[in-house]
Amino acid sequence: MWFSSFASPYESRSVSHVSKQACIETSAKFPTSFRSLSEEYSEMLDVLSKVGLLLTRRYAAVGNEPLLSTYNGTFLPTIFPALQNVQSALIKAGVSNQVKVTIPLNADVYDSSGSDMPSNGDFRPDTKDLMVEIVKFLSDNGAAFTVNIYPFISLYNDANFPADYAFFNGYSSSINDNGKIYNNVFDANHDTLVWALQKNGFGNLSIIVGEIGWPTDGDRNANLQYAQRFNQGFMSHIKNNAGTPMRPGPVDAYLFSLVDEDAKSIQPGNFERHWGLFYLDGTPKYQLSLGTTSSNGLVAASGVQYLDKKWCVMSPSASLDDPQVALSVSYACANADCTSLGYGTSCGNLDIRGNISYAFNSYYQINNQLDTACKFPNLSVITTSDPSSGDCKFRIMIRSSSSSALNAGAGSVEKPSCLILFVLVSVFVFTLL
Repeated sequence: MWFSSFASPYESRSVSHVSKQACIETSAKFPTSFRSLSEEYSEMLDVLSKVGLLLTRRYAAVGNEPLLSTYNGTFLPTIFPALQNVQSALIKAGVSNQVKVTIPLNADVYDSSGSDMPSNGDFRPDTKDLMVEIVKFLSDNGAAFTVNIYPFISLYNDANFPADYAFFNGYSSSINDNGKIYNNVFDANHDTLVWALQKNGFGNLSIIVGEIGWPTDGDRNANLQYAQRFNQGFMSHIKNNAGTPMRPGPVDAYLFSLVDEDAKSIQPGNFERHWGLFYLDGTPKYQLSLGTTSSNGLVAASGVQYLDKKWCVMSPSASLDDPQVALSVSYACANADCTSLGYGTSCGNLDIRGNISYAFNSYYQINNQLDTACKFPNLSVITTSDPSSGDCKFRIMIRSSSSSALNAGAGSVEKPSCLILFVLVSVFVFTLL
């Protein structure tokens, strides 16, 4: 079991910095949202020679979910040429036997034609020809099919989806597919892919679950209790190597994700910033056993330093009728993180003033407690009394080099990058065109 930290193909981030103790397994990730990668591979040779970390790792991932139906075919012309050129670069660099190329794909590239039966599975009609090309290429090069499976999304997208079917216990209405019994959506989803591969002549192709997990905030079904139930259920489900009805045996999977990402796109939903097993300061969100003994649980990061215990809140003398309130909250949330506010979220029970204070404090903390970051016109004040309420935490930012250097500038905050033994590094090396 590894930990994944993939991002959308629209995002461009720097190489993650990982301490010597951190990594066992790494995947380099190349975005697909640029034409040059499908046309040239000389740049990748330079990358492979400079990033020595790749030479002992297993996968080079081209993009992330580039064939999502919501992208409306944006990457259809470039994804396969990009895959071919990354493979050519690996061969030229002499590492193609150690590092295998793959494309992390969303589970929506296949379906079961409106049926609950995995045996009806096949690739989505609008991508089928391309998918068969990609799958053949992966097979020819000894690579694996990488799929991201999110039972949470099934529950998020469909109010009538049976909640217990998203987990690994409690579902009483099993699906019988010609003798194969399914009592959780992960097994059914996984085996729908197995059937799609089998129907197109690649029934023996290896499968990697590139991402699987459960968010802890940002939606009424995204909470600590559900996340612990799902992730522990998944660990227990796979640790005995039982596999799925169609693929008995070990499951190669990456748990998503290590830490929360407070700058991640929330276009799919506010929950996108809350997939981490750890908060940004390296504190485990809940107990999770990663192995067969109690000693294999999550361990908090040590030596984490925080900024001063002070918060930016709405001034008691400020009026809710002030015309600057809406503008100030909008600005704060657009430049910080307010995804814990809303129906069913951890801060969903705050009153109006509490919501405003949360927005102000989020902006204040992400800007390293700069005095100027708590200057909302006649609305805000700095306090040393913690405004947290129940499960709603007004968090203090961790101290970083940018906050220590005379507290100047609103630079980004360094997140702890070595929290537990395993980490998956995402590498973004090209500029979006």
